[in-house]
Amino acid sequence: MAGLQIKDVFREARLFTSRSIAIGLIMLALVSVLLVRLYFLQVVEYERYSTLSTKNRISLVPIPPVRGLIFDRNGVPLAQNVPSSTLEIIPDHVEDMDALLNELGQLVQLSRSDIKLFRRNLKRNAGFKSIVLRSQLSDEEAGRFAVNSYRFKGVELSARLERHYPLRESGAHVMGYVGRISPRDLEKIDENQYRGINFLGKLGIESYYEDALRGSSGVKQVETNAHGRVVRTVSSTPSQPGKNLYLTIDSRLQAVAEKAMAGRRGAVVAIEPSSGEVLTFASTPTYDPNPFVLGIDSESYGLLRDSLDRPLLNRALRGRYAPGSTIKPFMGMAGIEFGRSPVNKVFCPGFYTLTKGGHRYRCWKHSGHGSMDMHDSIVQSCDVYFYDLARSLGIERIHDYLDEFGFGQKTGIDMHGESAALLPSREWKRGARDEPWYPGETVIAGIGQGYMLATPLQLASATSALANGGIRMRPHFLLAEQDPMDNQVIAANPREVMPIVSNSEVIPLIKDAMVDVTSGARGTARRIGAGSPYSIAAKTGTAQVIGIKQNEKYNEAEIDERHRDHALFIAYAPADNPRIAVAVIVENGGHGGSTAGPIARQVMDYYLLGKEPEA
Repeated sequence: MAGLQIKDVFREARLFTSRSIAIGLIMLALVSVLLVRLYFLQVVEYERYSTLSTKNRISLVPIPPVRGLIFDRNGVPLAQNVPSSTLEIIPDHVEDMDALLNELGQLVQLSRSDIKLFRRNLKRNAGFKSIVLRSQLSDEEAGRFAVNSYRFKGVELSARLERHYPLRESGAHVMGYVGRISPRDLEKIDENQYRGINFLGKLGIESYYEDALRGSSGVKQVETNAHGRVVRTVSSTPSQPGKNLYLTIDSRLQAVAEKAMAGRRGAVVAIEPSSGEVLTFASTPTYDPNPFVLGIDSESYGLLRDSLDRPLLNRALRGRYAPGSTIKPFMGMAGIEFGRSPVNKVFCPGFYTLTKGGHRYRCWKHSGHGSMDMHDSIVQSCDVYFYDLARSLGIERIHDYLDEFGFGQKTGIDMHGESAALLPSREWKRGARDEPWYPGETVIAGIGQGYMLATPLQLASATSALANGGIRMRPHFLLAEQDPMDNQVIAANPREVMPIVSNSEVIPLIKDAMVDVTSGARGTARRIGAGSPYSIAAKTGTAQVIGIKQNEKYNEAEIDERHRDHALFIAYAPADNPRIAVAVIVENGGHGGSTAGPIARQVMDYYLLGKEPEA
């Protein structure tokens, strides 16, 4: 039949078989590829992918070291570490920070300053770093959060050691404080040395001895879950604690000095002459360093920063004052060294002139002292004698001799930020002001006025050198270091700067005059020496803050308090075997003998006699 198609069963069977074989081969090839890939992943690259997998769940966590403790010379703690429950947040783990803070505020008390400080630190730090929201949680607050911790991803309750200064305001300018590491700090420090460490010393001893106090970090491997919380510790290398420091400071003497200042602005520095050990280093007014540890709120800091009394200024280290008449014993030594006979007399009519009828440089005693030799001029603090002495020496000799006592230069004390103050010379004025030096400027330099400036520390150091027979020891705070691992104590070695004078007769003559300042019938500090069971060598000083016109008289009652003269006093005792040298400056305090002198006496009485000041 035309057009009839007959089905070829055998052909179709062959076609189906060939196609099945082809499909089977393709499937076999694909399975082979999968098996090869599986072998490659499971065998050939097993270690690589195993490591990657481990990194997803194993983290290296630094172990911060315990910061070294600080004690005074008698073992009284000045800086310690106290346990604190701290609420910390890792920003990168938080989706809605505002909502999180609101919820946390229902469990723990969060003040406006807590939130403000947290947000400030949030802007300053990287998102993967833990930021403290609130420290010093009560047991009740810590318990409430612990029960609800599963609700707060990225929030941890940590038990940390927090720096604490138990004496609070007392000695704050010595101790300084630690604070959180800022972006500016990161530019200066080696981050490898601060793994896991969030704080460093900002000021004072905490800053100067940062390397010794810090210690070194350890590390641990921890396993974490999907929320980033630690499940277990795999391995651990312990941290090494920082060294404990013992300071030369006597904390009780420090408190006596600060109390004696009675809220006045100024400084008290006391040094042991034979060693250079700083016994007290008071700057008033002072402040509490504890709020600075975690970050002081801007309002509180503003009150300190903007206060007219400048409590944040370390006056003992950085205050620059005209030394006034406290410079006269050193001027006297310079005079003898350069040929002025101590018995040579100068007549004091109450003023001094460079030329007949010229400008009158007045003596504090307007009626004059009469005929004065060097001894009497120191005892009675005659200005005219030292005007004449300065003129005969010239500013270059004055500069060179006072330089040996450390004026115009840093003492090298173990604290950052020391001021060199100013010891003027012709060269200095030409360079700094592009002006010549005038004879009248030499005259007033003889009584510690004009351009001459000194710090309380410089005055104490110079007085200590005088008491020590002309040997200047470097002032220092470090008494000893202790390694907490083996409790071994290593004492600091006193360092001599240089001997000052070669003429063995110079210093004894000046010392005798300084003793008569407190014991002589006409001594300007005879009230300070009255009734003392030990001998005191001293010199009073009064430094002008504002100038007085030629024909005007200084009337303290009519002058604004902050424009009144500064009161100064230097002393050492016992005069025959000095154990303490003191320098006191009271800003706008008036007369050194009546204002600064009694403060020095209280300090010496406590140190030498254990006598507590009267309430």
